[in-house]
Amino acid sequence: MSLTTGKRPPSYGSIVKDDCSSLEGNAPKEHFHDFSDGGLAAWLTVLGAFLALFCSFGQMNAFGTFQSWYTTHQLHDLHPSTVAWIGSVQLWVFFFSVSTSFRSAWYVRFRSPLIPFEFALQGGFIGRVFDVYGPRIIMTLGTAIYVLSIVLTSIARNYCDYLVAQGVLSGLGVGMLFYPPLASISTHFSKYRATALGIAMVGSGIGGTVYPILLEYLFVNVGFAWGVRVSAIICFVFCTTATITVTSGIPPEKASAKGAAPWFDLRALKDPKFALLVLGSCFMAFGLFTPFCYLVSYAADQGVPSRTAFYVLAVLNAASVLGRIAPAHFADAFGRFALLVPCAFLAGLSTALLWPAAHSLASLVAYAALYGLFSGAFNALIVPCIAQISDIREIGMRIGLLYSIISFPSLVGNPAAGALLTVGHGSYTGLILMSGSSIMVGSGFMLLSKLRIDPDLFARV
Repeated sequence: MSLTTGKRPPSYGSIVKDDCSSLEGNAPKEHFHDFSDGGLAAWLTVLGAFLALFCSFGQMNAFGTFQSWYTTHQLHDLHPSTVAWIGSVQLWVFFFSVSTSFRSAWYVRFRSPLIPFEFALQGGFIGRVFDVYGPRIIMTLGTAIYVLSIVLTSIARNYCDYLVAQGVLSGLGVGMLFYPPLASISTHFSKYRATALGIAMVGSGIGGTVYPILLEYLFVNVGFAWGVRVSAIICFVFCTTATITVTSGIPPEKASAKGAAPWFDLRALKDPKFALLVLGSCFMAFGLFTPFCYLVSYAADQGVPSRTAFYVLAVLNAASVLGRIAPAHFADAFGRFALLVPCAFLAGLSTALLWPAAHSLASLVAYAALYGLFSGAFNALIVPCIAQISDIREIGMRIGLLYSIISFPSLVGNPAAGALLTVGHGSYTGLILMSGSSIMVGSGFMLLSKLRIDPDLFARV
């Protein structure tokens, strides 16, 4: 659509031509950047990001494998809610480290023949290190921390050891391997940025598919300790390769010439659209990870052989790959909120209706596939939805603020589910209903945010 026509094009987190004058005096003039949109360095960065997300975020998605193993082996004397704190702390540390990354004060000028825009990612320690030194120093440290956390997990002897190694250290390592390669991709690509980021993000879904099967095989055949050490070797090779191949398209000296920006601006919550989206995301985060954590143990309780139950989690993660790709592809045509709201609602509805009715391997696989598809859409669309309702200079700050806030319901969601499992004397009904209802309530607040943009229920926004 031409910008010279009488009808104003919709702005999805960008600033259209008429708005650019308001930014010309505010952004640093020297931080202009032309994107290569291809080339060896750019595509090697995509490859490195894929590998980093495969073995870091992908393995974190497979925590249900560890949860099921711990509750029947090393930590069998503890309640499932207590064991779940390991994965929840890992999630919390990851979300909080990612939120500080996205707040990096980073100005880039994108020269497009149609829509020039500028954006700032505000504050944050990891992000600022990225700006000044590039991705390599962060990823090197992240690789060391992450591999160390896996090795320490293999020799852990008690609950506190697992909590520190797999909870705190692993979450920190994953966070340091998650943001820098994705941010680096954004410095290389403009026109094909969505495609490049999509390829990288698929790595986490494929990793979440491979790891449950791989870990279960290793645990049974070589034992837990050596199985985890083999995983550490794989992660060391992949993350080292990623560290070598990932580069930033912005010279460090160009990124360092800027002033500090605030980490948070809580005034953003005065925007009702954003506040409702944050509130909905909190309810989503509270229940979203429960199936990832408990579906394997539920399958085992339903009589599915333990060596087969892990495939249910693999199917869930495989379906989430499609859930991350397909909605992003159709979002521009049908609207980001118009896809986010029904996908979130269907994720909750499928949990509340299909999960408790699944008593066989086939029905569990069917539920896992549907839930992975719909929950993956939330992960793919939440950031574009933030961009759509934000001034482009505040997108990074708002992303960081949202992830910081939802890190807390993510922290308590799985332990709360485990507590309901204990209260129900092993019945999963309360756990399932809590997860499904929380996700559906979250979709309701997201719908209210959508209606604040356009009161037409079926508007493509």
